Amino acid sequence: MKRNTHKFLKNVNFDDLVLYKDKDFTIVNKPPHLSSLEDRNDSINLLKLAREVNPEAQVCHRLDKETSGLLVIANHGDAYKYFAGLLENREVKKVYHAILTGLHKFKSFEADEPLYSTINKSRVDFKGGKPSLTLVETLELFKKHTLIKCFPVTGRMHQIRAHLAHHQATIVHDKDYGGVPAHLSEIKRNFNQKKWEEEKPIIERVALHSFAIAFKQMDGSILELEAPYPKDFAVLLKQLRKFN
Repeated sequence: MKRNTHKFLKNVNFDDLVLYKDKDFTIVNKPPHLSSLEDRNDSINLLKLAREVNPEAQVCHRLDKETSGLLVIANHGDAYKYFAGLLENREVKKVYHAILTGLHKFKSFEADEPLYSTINKSRVDFKGGKPSLTLVETLELFKKHTLIKCFPVTGRMHQIRAHLAHHQATIVHDKDYGGVPAHLSEIKRNFNQKKWEEEKPIIERVALHSFAIAFKQMDGSILELEAPYPKDFAVLLKQLRKFN
């Protein structure tokens, strides 16, 4: 199998990303920094990798470039049309995990503000925005951070990020929506930072992961799948738990 070079990822092999495959769909655990579709700034993207294996492959939905996790690829045209129908009828359940700056106790919380999207950003707009709904639940509280799960009922661009930012619950390192990086010096007591070295963030991208997905397949069976955290997300959680 051909291995590809990416500025953030070494030796990217499509088969290594696959979590599930049948005649209709291939589901991958997309690494962060890899675009779902063509990107003028990178020669490698998920669609290109998929089509090296199957020329008929089509990406059924998108994840932001920095977001990791589950992404569904149709193996043929009929599967793509079928999944598009599921999305249109809101019959695909997707669950995301995110790490937030600050302490946020969400319990069955509904973020239902309408969102207006421009080319590369969304914002709450009560006059011109489209109906949007994100369900939010706190999973774990740390000293200065929070792990949550989100269920986007609608599928607006940057929906989770925009809704959380509106409620002053920004995702770690989500600079486009006011988020700030997480540094070990904030978490670990008596952290010894060398004066001549600039401290790097623990995670250098938006701390958002597409964790679970569930939908009815073309044969009528229900597929449920979860994606392990990538290394950077897992390391941040480990440090938060260790020094909590």
